Amino acid sequence: MSSIVNKVIITVDENSIKDKIYLISGQRVMLDFDLAEIYGYETRKLNEQVKTNIERFGPDFMFQLKKSEWESILRSKNRTAKTLSS
Repeated sequence: MSSIVNKVIITVDENSIKDKIYLISGQRVMLDFDLAEIYGYETRKLNEQVKTNIERFGPDFMFQLKKSEWESILRSKNRTAKTLSS
C-alpha cells in the first residue's frame, strides 16, 4: 500500500533566498524555518534529519542563536514588512 503526501511547490528565486540570509556574529546564516520552507519540510522534521545525520554536515552548520540575536532578526523582519506594506 502506498500513500501520497500532498506537498506545496514553492518557487524560490534569488531575491527570496537573499531575504532569508542574515548576518549574525559576522557569519552569513539561514534560519532553520526558512530552510525548511525552501525544501518543503516542517522545521521539526528538518532539525531531526540534521541531528540524525550530523556527520554529513560541517561543525559550523548548526548553532544556537543568542536571545539578543533572535530579537534583532525579528526587529529587522518587522521593519522590512512595514516598509513593504507602505
